[in-house]
Amino acid sequence: MSTTRTTFTLDKELAAQAHRLSVNISAAARDGVADAVRRAMGEADRAAYLRAPETPDDFWDDAEAWGNE
Repeated sequence: MSTTRTTFTLDKELAAQAHRLSVNISAAARDGVADAVRRAMGEADRAAYLRAPETPDDFWDDAEAWGNE
């Protein structure tokens, strides 16, 4: 996996607490961004489904019947 550098702003007191507690800020940020991306992708998938929901397809009923013969 390749990585890229980025910067972000963090509340000064929160940064100080993280430092005192030995929180790896880079790892925490990476995990937080990954969670946010997964959540956003799920929301986008759900919105796409709501815009164009699946409909019954007679072809698949016939195809499944072929397998039962």
